[in-house]
Amino acid sequence: MVKQDRVSSTNLALSVIIAAYNDWGPLDYCLESLEKQANSPTFEVVVVDDGSKETAPDSIRRWAQCYPLTIARQPHSGVSAARNRGVEIAKGSILVFVDADSRLQANCLEALSTTIADSPYDNCFQLHLVGELSGMVGKAEDLRLTTLQNHLVQPDGYIRYLNTAGFAIRGARAGLDRNVFDPAAIRAEDTLLLANLITVGKLPLFVANAIVQHATPLSVIAYLRKAIRSGYLEASTYDIIATMGVKIRVTHRERLRMLKSMWKASGQPLIGRTAWFLLIARQLLQRITSFACRSLRVRSGSRRATGSL
Repeated sequence: MVKQDRVSSTNLALSVIIAAYNDWGPLDYCLESLEKQANSPTFEVVVVDDGSKETAPDSIRRWAQCYPLTIARQPHSGVSAARNRGVEIAKGSILVFVDADSRLQANCLEALSTTIADSPYDNCFQLHLVGELSGMVGKAEDLRLTTLQNHLVQPDGYIRYLNTAGFAIRGARAGLDRNVFDPAAIRAEDTLLLANLITVGKLPLFVANAIVQHATPLSVIAYLRKAIRSGYLEASTYDIIATMGVKIRVTHRERLRMLKSMWKASGQPLIGRTAWFLLIARQLLQRITSFACRSLRVRSGSRRATGSL
């Protein structure tokens, strides 16, 4: 649908930045969804290959026939460093971050652009995320994303949530510090960015009609393993957030309300309820792993401090 002429850097409205690491298959679907954008402003796509085993195949490079596409390769440095590299390359006035397994609905960029134009005093925008419903893991993720967004959006339209599967920021705002993401954050880098926004008193504006489907092409076992790995990797990021004195996690009361809401929304007696239990298992594994890693770091630090006295 999109067939852009080659445009100068001054005419680009959006730069879509995608960090990729051995996920060329999902990325192909993401790039296809960008080709299908209707009535979108001019945009470029910047793919940063974060040291994948194989370079980008022809199936990825062919999308350069549809819109300006830059593929930059770097040694494996983590998603934060990859996204920051994309920021350095980007020429658009608005930076849009999506994951390789994100798929944008056909009017997504148009809706985002309209909201940004109507909100000149806002710098950050959270796109509306949904899950992919064809499998159990996808249903669980859709339940999680929908509940989080419903409960964390504020009456004024801002949201106490940030997920780089669909997030946008004005280039001028990012230009103050080209390291939009802290390279020290291997995981939960978007939560750390949210903490930084909270410190300056500005949450992202929620763009309800700019919808991004975040696919999760994992088996149940792989999904639970990923939860454990995420909990391990994000522990150091939450240590950084703790030093900022910023409250990120929801209260126990809020969590209970969300669990009840997810249960009601899960719907079908078998499939929906199974997705709910899968999501609870995922959350518990991730939280327990993160808490255990942080506790071990604290104990290790205390022992080192005692030994140095």
